[in-house]
Amino acid sequence: MTPSEQSAAARKVCALAPIVPVIVVREVAHARPLAEALVKGGLPALEVTLRTPCALDAIRAMADVDGGMVGAGTLLTPADVKAAKAAGAKFGVSPGATERLVKACEDEGLPLLPGAATASEVMKLYEMGFDVLKFFPAEASGGAPAIKAIGAPIPQVSFCPTGGVSLKNANDYLSLPNVLCAGGSWVAPDKLVQAGDWAGIEALAAEAAALPR
Repeated sequence: MTPSEQSAAARKVCALAPIVPVIVVREVAHARPLAEALVKGGLPALEVTLRTPCALDAIRAMADVDGGMVGAGTLLTPADVKAAKAAGAKFGVSPGATERLVKACEDEGLPLLPGAATASEVMKLYEMGFDVLKFFPAEASGGAPAIKAIGAPIPQVSFCPTGGVSLKNANDYLSLPNVLCAGGSWVAPDKLVQAGDWAGIEALAAEAAALPR
């Protein structure tokens, strides 16, 4: 799967809803009901970050949730890519990008949403064939004004900003022509997950799914 094919697939994922939940799963038992609540609320694309020991098992548990599309976030190495694909991930997200990581995604046929935060990083990935990127860390890298500024000379590239995005500032990003969607963790707060408050998470998902773009 070439970078351009990966970006075409990533664009379809980004088109599913205005917000992609960025999920940290601490207990496998929470994975499926969490995914079901988010999908029911209108957020079908789910990014499970590889930040906990049970992350891959969580992806396995979410992989066949009706109406959902689970992906793996925090891909750092080729081994991460291989493990994520084997667990059932349909797409991958990385905070940055390396040639080895991109090659691994090509070899495994896993669509990648690679991260970039500067014009040079965006240009390098665009030169490789990527035209859909994660903008990370969004708020720390200048927020919506930075994405707007990068879009002036490089309008060919679209973004999914992640990192500091919240319900309060999501519209600042989603209103930009070069933003397809945004990634956020506020729709699956740890407090509600630990409490098993799936109805509360579904409500947060529905609120996020209704954001204009």
